[in-house]
Amino acid sequence: MTTGTAGPPSALTEPRDKVGPGWIGGITAGVLGIYMAFFTPIQILLPIQLAAIDPGSKVETFGLVTGAGALVAVIANPLAGALSDRTTSRFGRRHPWTLGGVVLGAAALIALGYQTSVLGVLIGWCAAQAALNAAYASINAAVPDHVPVRQRAVVSGWIGFPQALGLVLGAIVVTMLVTGAEAGYLAIALAAVALALPFVLTTADPPLSRAHRPTVSWRRILAGFWVSPREHPDFAWAWITRFLVMLGNSTGTLYLLFFLQDAVGYERLFPGHSSDEGVLILTLIYTAGVMATAVVSGVVSDRIGRRKSLVTASAAVIAFAALLLTFWHTWPMSMIAAGVMGAGFGVYLSVDQALITQVLPAAADRAKDLGVINIANSAPQVLGPALAAPIVAGLGGYTGLYALTAAITLLGGVLVWKIRSVP
Repeated sequence: MTTGTAGPPSALTEPRDKVGPGWIGGITAGVLGIYMAFFTPIQILLPIQLAAIDPGSKVETFGLVTGAGALVAVIANPLAGALSDRTTSRFGRRHPWTLGGVVLGAAALIALGYQTSVLGVLIGWCAAQAALNAAYASINAAVPDHVPVRQRAVVSGWIGFPQALGLVLGAIVVTMLVTGAEAGYLAIALAAVALALPFVLTTADPPLSRAHRPTVSWRRILAGFWVSPREHPDFAWAWITRFLVMLGNSTGTLYLLFFLQDAVGYERLFPGHSSDEGVLILTLIYTAGVMATAVVSGVVSDRIGRRKSLVTASAAVIAFAALLLTFWHTWPMSMIAAGVMGAGFGVYLSVDQALITQVLPAAADRAKDLGVINIANSAPQVLGPALAAPIVAGLGGYTGLYALTAAITLLGGVLVWKIRSVP
């Protein structure tokens, strides 16, 4: 990053020097650890734990716990981001929050493994979500802090595919390497700390002087969560398009297990095998698709200097995958759709994230504004069930569900052209 004796401090300047492989590898590992801590409990550990605690109401209690956790994430991410923007530690603005959030999140996960009541699980998961979102808000802001615009899509690709890979690695750890919920939570907690620690210890994080620190006022911080669409229309459109694509993704994946059971008839096709195995197979295919395109599309986007056309193309690919499931409820088509959707989502993760970093309103509020964007990631996890449940139950079934998924996703890809400041 550029430095100087006059003007804003290096923490607030636009970076010009490319980051190296060590920096990229470090942040990729750190993000991977955080994603493992996010997704492994949701997909595996929490359902197992809640089924043991209250088997008769496991579906309802799982929805309650994950919904409460998503609500905490909506609040904690931008709040921690705003506080990180105002941190004047000599260790930097971001690293203290990244390390502190991961360590506290790991402690919450370990404690969560010992809970024997629904209330205990709910409190433990909300605590873990708050701490891990603080870590994610700060490490995510490192990209606009350190990476020049001409390199952001490829770096976003590197930190994008761990979103899919984290679930796969987490599943391997808690199903093949350890047994039991307590050991599973402990393993994931230790992995998150071990993966995040090298980035914090080996990379620079320029400190912010008190003279350049934004005002520390709770009223100002809370008011800052509202970014005026009139004053910053490109940021508003970026939020809307992200929300729509993630809502489409949420509605499309939420009932995948039940889709395999009820529409595909997986257990009838493969006697002796559960639909859980089918979900794992589709997840692996999807992850392979994400990893195949995330970094490559980032390289292409950075070289041609264009974002919107690739975002639209990726949304169209994801929508096409949803349409395959709209009209063909078969196992072979499910595998094809998983690969196609993963490939499209890999492009979207890298290019759209780079686009978002280019429409942030102010350098002094990067982490807070990225936290506001993250609401568009978290809110669909809460709204998805309310939108999808009545459709699956009677308003078109799975045909209607995946048709809606395709329409919502494609709309997000089209509205990205409302953004004017990014090509």
